[in-house]
Amino acid sequence: MTLAQHPPFYEFKHLNDGVIALEHKCFLQGKAAMDRVPAYLFTIMHLAANQPIGEIDLRLIPTDYLQLYGGQMGYHIDVPYRGHRFAVRACLLLQEVAQAHGLTEVWITCNPDNLASRRTCELIGATYVNEVKVPFASELYWRGDRFKCRYLWDLTQHHSLTF
Repeated sequence: MTLAQHPPFYEFKHLNDGVIALEHKCFLQGKAAMDRVPAYLFTIMHLAANQPIGEIDLRLIPTDYLQLYGGQMGYHIDVPYRGHRFAVRACLLLQEVAQAHGLTEVWITCNPDNLASRRTCELIGATYVNEVKVPFASELYWRGDRFKCRYLWDLTQHHSLTF
């Protein structure tokens, strides 16, 4: 079911894998969205604990800025829940949302020293492309980011993981 026409957001009620679920939190648009690209924001819920453990978002348009620096997908797992591949699970669940919007690939960026995020990219099957310097004028630069590793996730390939 379409919730809005411009941009076309959809409702996703059953994004779960038996361990975690993605619960829709809000739609991001305009100034609230990175590079003003419409995005979904989900809370990552641990089902057994019925506890929020992080967030994940998907930006729907692959602008030059997002492809180079910001990424089309961002995720965060709260400290007590790290190390259990919950980000991997969340990314794989978010694949359904991306494909519903006709995306065949998603750009993901992370800081070079964020080994957990880099490993998440590898585990979902994203391909490392390169490392780029963040421009001085970027919001990311002013947050402290100086370099970004760029990964391209091909959504047309089947990704299966054993947990």
